[in-house]
Amino acid sequence: MLWLSTAIIDHANRVRPNPGGMKVGGHQASSASMVSIMTSLWFGHLRAQDRVSVKPHASPVLHAINYLLGELDESYLPTLRAFAGLQSYPSRVKDPDPVDYSTGSVGIGATAPIWGALASRYLKHHFASRTGELPAGRQYSLLGDAELDEGAVWEAIVDPGVAELGEVVWVADVNRQSLDRVVPLITADRLRGMFTAAGWQVITLKYGRLLEDLFARPGGDALRHRIDAMPNPEYQRLLRCDAAELRLRLPGGDEALAGLIASLDDATLAAAIRNLGGHDHSSLDEAYRAIDDDRPTLILAYTIKGYGLPIEGHPQNHSALLTAEQMRQLASQLGTDADHPWSRFAPDTAAGRLCAETSRRLRRPAVPAQAPPDVPTDLGRTPSGVATTQAALGRALLDLTREAPEAAGRVVTVSPDVSSSTNLGGWVNKVGVWSARERTDWFADDAETILHWREKPTGQHIELGIAETNLVGLIGELGATWSRWAQPLLPIGVLYDPFVERALEPWSFGIYAGGQSILVGTPSGVSLAPEGGAHQSITTPSIGIEQPGCVAYEPAFAIDTEWCLLASLARLGRPDGSSAYLRLSTRPVSQKLAGVPADPAARERRRRQVVAGAYPLRRDPEPKVTIAVMGAVVPEALAAAERLSAAGVPADVVCVTSPGLIFQALRVRQGLQAARETWILDQAFPAARATPLVTVLDGHPHTLAFLATINRVPHAALGVAQFGQSGSIEDLYRYNGLDTDSIIRAALDLIP
Repeated sequence: MLWLSTAIIDHANRVRPNPGGMKVGGHQASSASMVSIMTSLWFGHLRAQDRVSVKPHASPVLHAINYLLGELDESYLPTLRAFAGLQSYPSRVKDPDPVDYSTGSVGIGATAPIWGALASRYLKHHFASRTGELPAGRQYSLLGDAELDEGAVWEAIVDPGVAELGEVVWVADVNRQSLDRVVPLITADRLRGMFTAAGWQVITLKYGRLLEDLFARPGGDALRHRIDAMPNPEYQRLLRCDAAELRLRLPGGDEALAGLIASLDDATLAAAIRNLGGHDHSSLDEAYRAIDDDRPTLILAYTIKGYGLPIEGHPQNHSALLTAEQMRQLASQLGTDADHPWSRFAPDTAAGRLCAETSRRLRRPAVPAQAPPDVPTDLGRTPSGVATTQAALGRALLDLTREAPEAAGRVVTVSPDVSSSTNLGGWVNKVGVWSARERTDWFADDAETILHWREKPTGQHIELGIAETNLVGLIGELGATWSRWAQPLLPIGVLYDPFVERALEPWSFGIYAGGQSILVGTPSGVSLAPEGGAHQSITTPSIGIEQPGCVAYEPAFAIDTEWCLLASLARLGRPDGSSAYLRLSTRPVSQKLAGVPADPAARERRRRQVVAGAYPLRRDPEPKVTIAVMGAVVPEALAAAERLSAAGVPADVVCVTSPGLIFQALRVRQGLQAARETWILDQAFPAARATPLVTVLDGHPHTLAFLATINRVPHAALGVAQFGQSGSIEDLYRYNGLDTDSIIRAALDLIP
């Protein structure tokens, strides 16, 4: 294992041709510190139903294991970080061998098994007859101690529901080194206290059997105290000493300790100073057997970064690479052949038989494909009166339970303590709140209680604390159950739009890892008005243009919201599926302005345009200007068009629902993207009706600026390009140039 993981990195950097001269990289030291932990786990304790998240820099160890178990072809071993080869970090969707969790975004891969455990429990409670054949498995996270600095880690640990997840096991590689340095302070005791306070079992593996035996001898107490008390950098420096220097440095003036050291030969002394629990297989085996399945477990496994390599313990070994001569010495030391680096164990050897037995034990049945239930494209209602797109979300979910109960049964909503303020109350009352066990609703008989918090194993809403990273981590794993367990779910995460950016990186990583989900940001923009600048989102409208694997919508009307939601749900839980982001608003808008066609064929045409990205909302026989508008500012755009027409400047209005889809269609037309339909460009922005263009939205103006390139027309971009203020919608629209007068002025400035 040590040889293979080191050789995989060596080949990528020193053997494979590199005409560009760019550093390839890899982490021989970080891999070496994990070899014992992973060897003990895979070859002694892991079961087929278990899942493991492997720290990013230990990916070569994972590939080495998969190779020895027959899960990875030899041809891939020389391809670390090559195009279409082994990825730099474990990737569930890109690597050619089995990877349970994608890692690489620090803190996100480590916490993913927590959300994977919740997703697995949710499935068992809702679809027991279909998942009952899956035995309960543990969810392991193998992470570096420096990764415990990540805020995402602690957001997950302190969530109250996590303390009930006995299947969660974290193994921390406590090598006391970060990327740049040896961490100066001893933090294990503090970590132990923090995890214990959060309800975790904590197992500490500090010393191996050799040191434990020495501690029992005369002078042993002094040896233990000396090592326990010394700062991390001093200990790391001892690892770089030969036996003679160790005999001078280690006693620290203690005669009893000096006597014990004097009784040891050089080889034993050198072995003892590096005999930590994370490299001692008997200690690791004991720890794995001691796991308490009634609560989550943390194993603090003390290790040495670069263990077994010439670079072990050096403060700058993070990206260090062994030289060719050091590789040959390592091969000789480990009894392998540097000229034939990929040799497997012979089948008739003890190691070969162990690999074969482990391969049989860990082999998993193929995950059968199961398509999600059909989602209707239209629920048949035509909203009237005044409504908000935020309220339309909750109404559409309720309607789905009546019109398509099987599809609605797969929907699971998640929110960070904002269910009532984002109009999910009716849905929550209908489906209940998911909990591993039923809890008493003490306000069930309170006549003034509108939102009924019925917690039960069959509930379909999951409430988390105010932690956006937890929210997107969970919906990412709920959105991966179709490929992990052959049971598709339709997860929807709802949070305030100003906090979408905080959640964006971990959500994006979840999409990269194969999770398909819907993220709803509401309320949004300066339309939130009195809430003030701190709660007014500006940059989120462009997410759909820039985020791979995601279709983004910002509907203007309730019917648009319904259609966009249904289209987004229909894309979930399938190999060719995608995630979606819906940006909604609390601004009340007259639904008459939507002008929904009464004729069924015309209505269906409008629906197709809405979900494709844009539709004509107002047409003039001979337009001189076009206003392309998105979201809550549609009333201002329509009012501006009426006044312009009355002033002799006929105006078209195009309602944009998805700038990302329009941008993709434009790239296809330009030959810059794989072929797909581009008809929406001809229907929303036909060349025959090309005029100067004003774009306007409650967000950054650059989002829609590209629309002018469709027909190469003069253009003015209106939007929000500064921090907001408290005030009325009228005040804020005027302040940011979104009001009717500003739209008219921009249009007139474009007319020759």
